[in-house]
Amino acid sequence: MRLRRAPRNPNAEMPILDHLAELRSRLIKSLLALAVSALVAWFVLYTPALDYITSLYCRGVPADVRGPLQADGHCQLAVLSPTEPLSIRIRVSLVLGLICALPVIAFQLWRFVTPGLKPREKRFAIPFALATTLLFALGVWIATVSLPRAVGFLVTVGGDQLGSFYTADRYLRFVLFMGVAFGIAFEFPVVLVFLSMTGILSSRTMLRAWRPAVALIVLAAAIITPSGDPVTLFAMALPMWVFYFGAAAVARFMIEPGRERRRARQLEG
Repeated sequence: MRLRRAPRNPNAEMPILDHLAELRSRLIKSLLALAVSALVAWFVLYTPALDYITSLYCRGVPADVRGPLQADGHCQLAVLSPTEPLSIRIRVSLVLGLICALPVIAFQLWRFVTPGLKPREKRFAIPFALATTLLFALGVWIATVSLPRAVGFLVTVGGDQLGSFYTADRYLRFVLFMGVAFGIAFEFPVVLVFLSMTGILSSRTMLRAWRPAVALIVLAAAIITPSGDPVTLFAMALPMWVFYFGAAAVARFMIEPGRERRRARQLEG
């Protein structure tokens, strides 16, 4: 009869070298997922994504200040260097690849931190990965929705004496940074829920500090948003307010009752 070997770490305790090996494995898997999704973005997603980004520019900038580059009635962005189209394609493909690979990256991140969690909490790996991806995608979508108004505001705020003529490199840097900034900011509730799961932050603390939290969210949105216009600022701040109270509700009704039941069983035992 063959005996099963006991697990090496029944208490999920790992020495530092094992932690480093685990981190390297998770990073390699995440980088492979990013490389594959970036290649898919390069050959499949780049052209429709660039068409959409350019259409945001065309909708946001008035027709009389778009610049002289017009082709068949469609506005274009200027390219001032022979290598600029290649660098733009690389940058856009990497950002699109990051968005597509985010479920795998989030899952690998969660699996890296699960040794320090309770067995019941380890089951949140897939919901965590899905929530991270959906919130990031929601942030990118809200950034694109608010982008035409933000660009229109920035074009006209300087006065009629200034003519706007955007180069492709600088405009795409602005758009991609805005999308990534919104996507990262929308991970805010995931961080709050994780802190609640680890016992660092409670729903009572979040609700008690809601006034300074609302003010800090506005301040953070003003710093993070690259355009600085009020439309973009509140497009980020309003959902983050909802996320803050939503995270407090998740902590209060889904996480803390289970923790209180486990604590009561321990006291009874």
